[in-house]
Amino acid sequence: MDKLNKFSRLKAKKPTDKPTADYQAKLAEHGLSREQVIATERKLAKFANTMDSLVRIPFTKQGMGADAALSTIPLAGDLAGLALTSYAFILGRQLGVPAHKMTPAVRLALIDMVVGIVPGIGTLLDIFIRPSRKTLGIVHQHLQDEYGITETMHMDRPFLHQSLEDKQQQSRFWRNPIVAWLYLHIPDILGLIVLIFIVWGLWAVMSWLVSLFGKTTGFG
Repeated sequence: MDKLNKFSRLKAKKPTDKPTADYQAKLAEHGLSREQVIATERKLAKFANTMDSLVRIPFTKQGMGADAALSTIPLAGDLAGLALTSYAFILGRQLGVPAHKMTPAVRLALIDMVVGIVPGIGTLLDIFIRPSRKTLGIVHQHLQDEYGITETMHMDRPFLHQSLEDKQQQSRFWRNPIVAWLYLHIPDILGLIVLIFIVWGLWAVMSWLVSLFGKTTGFG
């Protein structure tokens, strides 16, 4: 019975062990390590944020970045934006993403350049045509499928993630999971505090208006 249980446990482990080995083999095939892949994807996320969503429109996932700013310069700015966006394609290729997978992002970058030539309208449409973000999405999907890398924190908050990594190399304090989590979620915590103050402020104003209405009309 013990042998049978042992065999069952070994058999159950096989499906999870094999994919891990496959992921490692694919990384080795491209001369990459898991750490290098995450660092490069984080670099791509930083670039995508700078180009397409450096300033985010409140309450939306849309934003504006250097690409939209460059599009205000007729033709020259659009060509410069296309040249800069090609850096995202280079990073994707360094991570082993096949050229054919990058085609949708390349097509979007070309559309972005052509549309950007139109004064005013081109700059406005740059908010929605985001080739660098598209490239980041394609790359992340490839890394998930080929290398089993599913983490997203390094691409959701690339600048904070880099800063935390630097701090962790200098002090053990920052390696504490709770401290690390709090640091990476600083924007969320600040946003929650602001939201609480807004709700509290609205409640205070409404209470004052109700009180004023009661005193004025005699229904208080």
